[in-house]
Amino acid sequence: MSIELIGIIGILLMFVLMFLRAPIAIAMAVPAFIGILYLKGWKTLGTAIETIVWSHSFSYTMSTIPMFVLMGELLFVSGLSSELFDTFRKWLGRFKGGLALATIGASSIFAAASGSSLATTGTIGTIASKEMTKYGYDKSFSSGAIVAGGTLGILIPPSTMFILYGMLTEQSIGKLLIAGILPGIILTILYMLTVSISVWMNGKLAPSSEKSTWKEKFISLKPTIWIFLLFILVIGGMYVGWFSPTEAASVGAFGAFVIALVKRKLTFQVLVNAFNRTLKSTGFLFAIILAAFILNYFLAITKVPMMLANFFANVNLPPLGILACIILLYVLLGAVMDAFAMVVVTIPIILPVIDALGYDFIWFGVIIVLVVEMALITPPVGMNCFVLKGVVPELKLEEIFKGALRFVVPIIVMIILLIFFPEIALFLPETMRG
Repeated sequence: MSIELIGIIGILLMFVLMFLRAPIAIAMAVPAFIGILYLKGWKTLGTAIETIVWSHSFSYTMSTIPMFVLMGELLFVSGLSSELFDTFRKWLGRFKGGLALATIGASSIFAAASGSSLATTGTIGTIASKEMTKYGYDKSFSSGAIVAGGTLGILIPPSTMFILYGMLTEQSIGKLLIAGILPGIILTILYMLTVSISVWMNGKLAPSSEKSTWKEKFISLKPTIWIFLLFILVIGGMYVGWFSPTEAASVGAFGAFVIALVKRKLTFQVLVNAFNRTLKSTGFLFAIILAAFILNYFLAITKVPMMLANFFANVNLPPLGILACIILLYVLLGAVMDAFAMVVVTIPIILPVIDALGYDFIWFGVIIVLVVEMALITPPVGMNCFVLKGVVPELKLEEIFKGALRFVVPIIVMIILLIFFPEIALFLPETMRG
């Protein structure tokens, strides 16, 4: 039996375990353990596990994840999410579909604090759904706006998905985070255009809500100052070279702690709960990352990634055609796999192909995040939709998925823009000083 065939069998076994609903880390680690044991024996397996787990567990870069997660948790308990929505509601509520626009706007700002699509969806969704129901919005339409806005959590920095991609590909996490800024802003605008066009075509989807005075509008801006200042300090600090990503994450967590303290939302129990949720999220991510590195070692031994790269190098398709096939593959996988699992499983296999095609890894990281965003809102495994259903039980899952599908279009448009204008993602990283 050839080593390439053993690698393919290992990948198939991993997918079988995932479909049997084994935890993602277990589904990746078990085939890797068996494969390394079969090919290299106990000694190599023990050395590989010890080296990989030890070196990456104590990696300075790994501490970026818990710090950014903690930053999001502390900003959540500070009550900024409801204040953000209220700000956008006052400014945009007078327009038809204004509350849907406010939902997307509030999500984009909260994304700059949470780093998580699921957290953004759950937090903003609880508030926005009640308001839109109150004013007679179509439930499917309002649900779509909420889950679409939630996807911005992994595109606008800080983003746990960019950190994960950076660790798997050994790319600069700082550049990846900065690369998400302009695409994040453009996608937010595209989402808002989708809302406006939808309401223009069918006015019954979303009526206008109450008007606010200019005084109320300007007073409502006060809460946004906290996040803007923190965003400028953290992301701006990375851009100009003041902080490394790890240092920026630590500064962000401390800044969020100060904000919660100043707003008098921070009690001892609240702090303990924030730490507890951070530990749970971090443990889940760390387990996936370590299992992914062990799987990468197994795949490297079997030479499956290189075999795939050579296959695509010899196929009679232009680079753009191969890229389109890769994106289509991710779209199909996103329909049946968890978003994190999809990335950690495929990146070691796909990356040599991207390298052979001559595409920039930072740029491809933004493409990957956009495809993951699509996976988060499409059936049957769109996690954002399930999160919204969890926080707003009265919504029907089919209504949520139906509303989410209209927001797939702006994501596809954003991917096309990046393919033809890669500078959208690469301009800011290329001008970084750090």
